[in-house]
Amino acid sequence: MTARRKLLALGGALGAAAMALTLAGCGEKASQTAQPKEVVFSILSAENQASMAPLWTPLLDDMSAQIGVKVKPYFASNYTSLIEAMRFKQVQVGWFSALPALDAVNRADAEVLGRVIDAGGDATYKSVIIVKKGSGITLDKVLACGQKYTFGIGDPQSTSGTLAPMAYLFTPKGIEPNKCFKAVRSASHQANSFSVANGVLDVATNNSVGILFFQREKPDLAAKVETIWSSPPLPESSIVARKDLDPAVKEKMRQFFLTYGTGAGPVADKQRAVLKGLAYGGFRPADNSYLDPVREMQAGVALAEARHTGDPGKIAAAQAAFDKIHAAAEAKRAKEPDAS
Repeated sequence: MTARRKLLALGGALGAAAMALTLAGCGEKASQTAQPKEVVFSILSAENQASMAPLWTPLLDDMSAQIGVKVKPYFASNYTSLIEAMRFKQVQVGWFSALPALDAVNRADAEVLGRVIDAGGDATYKSVIIVKKGSGITLDKVLACGQKYTFGIGDPQSTSGTLAPMAYLFTPKGIEPNKCFKAVRSASHQANSFSVANGVLDVATNNSVGILFFQREKPDLAAKVETIWSSPPLPESSIVARKDLDPAVKEKMRQFFLTYGTGAGPVADKQRAVLKGLAYGGFRPADNSYLDPVREMQAGVALAEARHTGDPGKIAAAQAAFDKIHAAAEAKRAKEPDAS
């Protein structure tokens, strides 16, 4: 074989090898973006998994059928576990209340797909403070502190159980629960409801949806509880997905939620019955800006805490951060006067 033929043969071999490597790389990239065989959907089991699983399973089964991918539930008893599970890619989609949804966006490479509306069509709910009916405990007595009462606060990541009462009630009045109450215990809404009804706790946080579930499941105990404070409206729960979820599957999920329980006929009627069990009226479009009210609450708490220190530098920085977030929220509210 001449030197020229040898070079041509070598060039052909190298070209074939390069093509093989290119095709292999394409195959690897295709496999990385291929439709998943299973999607894991996280759910907070604050009301306990035994009661939540039957409520969510029909919706997840309907989702599996519509998007063509098996959707598997993942239950956890606190939001920190759910956020970490999404962060480490153990789950791809989840139902989060507003504060943990924001944490998932910030820490778990997530984005909002849609938001919940309640059974009455409202896009908001409220944080509440409850006491045992007939106890004589009023809001003024609670705010007087004096380490007189035991207090049940929510999960540290709970919007209604912790952030809202701090942002709207305690922090503006300079009250620190650990110094105000005789004892402070962090627990789920359901646990707080039971504890107040049974006299184990004097005062506790909850929310309007949690009270609705309590009234439906334990009407005798719910009759022993009364609300002494309600917050301004809070953003309802949202559906959050990892950004790296296959785009086609993500869009199918988005459309599933936005159309679920709409229209007429037996299928839509069955879907509405599923939503009723969850105390939902359906879902509406939303993106990450839906969580701006939570950012505003966080900034307000940070500003109040900075003022408490008396440090001019900290106060100025916190004020600037609050003003920026508040201005953006006000601009959005002006454009969308009807949030429902």
